[in-house]
Amino acid sequence: MSDQLRLRPVAEEDLAVIERLTGDPEAAGEHGWHGWFDPRTYRRRWEETGLLTDDGGMLMVVGPAEPLGFVQWRRQRTNRVSHCWNIGIRMLPKVRGLGYGTEAQRLLVDYLFAHTQVNRVEAVTEITNTAEQWALSKAGFTREGVLRGYEFRGGAWHDAVIYSVVREDLGKERGDMTVLRPSRRGQDGPRRDG
Repeated sequence: MSDQLRLRPVAEEDLAVIERLTGDPEAAGEHGWHGWFDPRTYRRRWEETGLLTDDGGMLMVVGPAEPLGFVQWRRQRTNRVSHCWNIGIRMLPKVRGLGYGTEAQRLLVDYLFAHTQVNRVEAVTEITNTAEQWALSKAGFTREGVLRGYEFRGGAWHDAVIYSVVREDLGKERGDMTVLRPSRRGQDGPRRDG
């Protein structure tokens, strides 16, 4: 699948996909809808920075014929002198559950470790989002624990789960890029007990 999928910077024509995945409740899905906001937000950021800065960025997930979604990352300070990346993903409804999200997150981790000096990449998802937990596990992330009352969505606070991958988790070399090994948790998928 990795030969069919690639990441690339956001082009102006991609903004409609981003706006749909963040501004349309049906496209955003249960775990991605957080209410209405200024629909020009991403366009303004794209015009100012191309959605790529030293503190984070966004790349399109592109299949053989069209954009399938996007991945993003932001700087998360860990102390006065270091940080890690916190990543997120949004995929179009028609491609969810087909493995593209797993591969896109794996490609993003490879990219961040190849082009920045961070030692850790982390992702947080709602505890009820078992599809994303499964994708993170398959992408080589390790489940670390539950974050109680972490995210406000739909009028209530929700628990979340944090996953991470560190440089020592990296596997064999693939040209100039590094490939993640599958998660040490095996093929059982995410735990459902919280």
